[in-house]
Amino acid sequence: MNRDSNAYTFGFAAVMVVVVASVLAFAATSLQDLQAENVRKEKMQNILATIGIEIDREAAEGKFNEYIESQLSLRKDGSIDPQVDAFSDIKLAIEVKKDVDEQRFPLYVANVENEKYYIIPLRGAGLWDAIWGYISLKSDQNTIKGIVFDHKAETAGLGAEITTQWFQDRFIDEKVFAQDGTLKGIAVSKTNNDPNNLDKDDHEVDAISGATITGDGVTDMIIERMQYYIPYFQKEKETATALNDLSYVQ
Repeated sequence: MNRDSNAYTFGFAAVMVVVVASVLAFAATSLQDLQAENVRKEKMQNILATIGIEIDREAAEGKFNEYIESQLSLRKDGSIDPQVDAFSDIKLAIEVKKDVDEQRFPLYVANVENEKYYIIPLRGAGLWDAIWGYISLKSDQNTIKGIVFDHKAETAGLGAEITTQWFQDRFIDEKVFAQDGTLKGIAVSKTNNDPNNLDKDDHEVDAISGATITGDGVTDMIIERMQYYIPYFQKEKETATALNDLSYVQ
């Protein structure tokens, strides 16, 4: 065969394409389970990070099982759906596209040194694509213990700064409900009058310069997701009140 001919060139190129594609397909298939396992453990890491447990990926599952005492799948009315596994069955990227009545809302309840925390997954839209994260509330179901954000395609140095510790730390000890019980969330505000973040009752944190749309996405994401947990929190408070009254009577 004439190696200088067009037929040889095209034939060789076609064979190489098939070989390379086959190798890549084999590698992707072989690594699929490992990738899924890494994603699962990273999810555990992020949940734990909101309650101050910083751990490497390999140790995440052990600490997750140690500190997370309940994994709940909630219906819109605050009741628990025992048929749905909150961690494995609910993919928030898919869930948020469903009708609200059909959605299930995952909630993780942690116990760290006899302190209870409620961890809520978040998902919304940034400037270019999806943003997501987790927010944990202290036992009063109002004060933020910690928060973690991530994104798919926000601009480096601007919107992507939501993943930095200095930005996430601004949310610590902020309140998500007003004194009258109204859900206020946390606004990422350019007009925040508390740039040093000393006022923890103003429901605001300072915005990232040049990342207004991403900041607005964070604001909307927090309040949009958290509204669906109010019925469950109300039921919990009613149960606690009833138990206290029963204890008092006895």
